[in-house]
Amino acid sequence: MQVKSNRNARGVDVSHWQGEVDWPQVKAAGISFAFIKATQGTAWVDPKFRGNAAGAHKAGLLTGPYHFVDAVSPEAARKQAQHFVRTLQGVGTPFTLPPVMDYENNPAGLSRPQINQIARAFLSEVERLIGIRPIIYTGNAFAQQFDETLQSYPLWIARYSSAVPYDVPAWKKWDFWQYSDSGRIAGIGGHVDLNVYRGSVEELKGAYAALNNPRQEEENDISKQERNIEQVSDWAAKDWAEAKACGIFDGERPGAPLTREEAAVAVNRLRQQILSALKQS
Repeated sequence: MQVKSNRNARGVDVSHWQGEVDWPQVKAAGISFAFIKATQGTAWVDPKFRGNAAGAHKAGLLTGPYHFVDAVSPEAARKQAQHFVRTLQGVGTPFTLPPVMDYENNPAGLSRPQINQIARAFLSEVERLIGIRPIIYTGNAFAQQFDETLQSYPLWIARYSSAVPYDVPAWKKWDFWQYSDSGRIAGIGGHVDLNVYRGSVEELKGAYAALNNPRQEEENDISKQERNIEQVSDWAAKDWAEAKACGIFDGERPGAPLTREEAAVAVNRLRQQILSALKQS
């Protein structure tokens, strides 16, 4: 893969491990972008995610969220993707870099085909839900697990060395390189990961112009994107089907917000069913 140079845009990635971050100081230190940990698994949210997202964006950094994948099946990966997207839609801060799939280890001892199935399931579900093609983050060694079907996704590679990352089956070039896990940057206490983008700051902005154009910011804000109200989410499908079968809901607009009068109808139907069951018992 290619070398880095002084013209490359400089960035960091952070999570709750960095504690409180002074984002204006980080910006003043020459950092132009930040990836921020959002979620892991199907329920966990990084406690510093909301504050980091808002702080980095307000300070003028290009920002992108990432999810740590620990799924062991494609179905679990899709559920993790749904949790990730729900969290992004609720954070209230726009992102100017794509969402990231952090897939870097294999504690369950999965086969290479299984790893690729999980990666494709997560990536395709995120893209289906928000219409943005994600970035893949992984270590140089683990990147060898990914096959050529993933080569169209931008690569954020981790290799803590002055030597360039080596080629892997799916990629011969990196888009982002995490080259150190022990950096020091003003505004961040302790060590922080250091990254570079393959081009300049202006080239980074241009690469994701549809996300970081201020005139389109609201349109591209993940947290404000509307979902298809005619489609039920996978995580709610079973309960929705049971509620329809019982006559509590009429089966229309599963993704629409619930009004007070609609809630009254549903509660009253449920009440009538309970009273009927009690009379029959």
